[in-house]
Amino acid sequence: MAKPTDRELVDQARSGDAQAFGVLVRRYQKRIFRLAFHLVRSGAEAEDVTQETFVRAYQALDRFDGRSEPFTWLYRIAVNLSLNMIRARKPSRNSTPTDDPRIEALLLETRPSHGVDPAATTQRRELAAALCDGIDTLSDTLRTTLILVCIDGVPHEDASRILGCPEGTVAWRVHEARRKLRVYLAERGFGGDAE
Repeated sequence: MAKPTDRELVDQARSGDAQAFGVLVRRYQKRIFRLAFHLVRSGAEAEDVTQETFVRAYQALDRFDGRSEPFTWLYRIAVNLSLNMIRARKPSRNSTPTDDPRIEALLLETRPSHGVDPAATTQRRELAAALCDGIDTLSDTLRTTLILVCIDGVPHEDASRILGCPEGTVAWRVHEARRKLRVYLAERGFGGDAE
């Protein structure tokens, strides 16, 4: 038996099938949490955003018009909730803590297949911390776009729907965020010349 599509699950949930909505939650819960965590930079707040995303989506099932894919709709809710949470709190951090789970995630993605070199591991950890700090310095708009496209792998077309802007704007934001990160990293001794 084929797995139901996201749209079929939404239709079933609208008809009162709570289990169908549960499948949708399980399908996207980790991705929504990861997105929220990268945006709000707090595990507890990311959990709150994730839970509230699905609560709001469930409450708005009747208003889902089907013009976008359900995952795009869920991402848009999560992005809006994350940005609202960021705006509501006072700035409280100047640098990334050394135990930031984002650093560990970056290290897992860049771990070499050959033996462990302690010096290289230390250098990769320093680069990952600097990269997280650099991402944190970006504006909410650039950081959100960069996280959606480069970290979560959302295609430009879907990111434009999630963010409510043209694809060209998404491409420019990604380019600008990467340029600013290159400058930030170069100023801290990582990478080549800054542009």
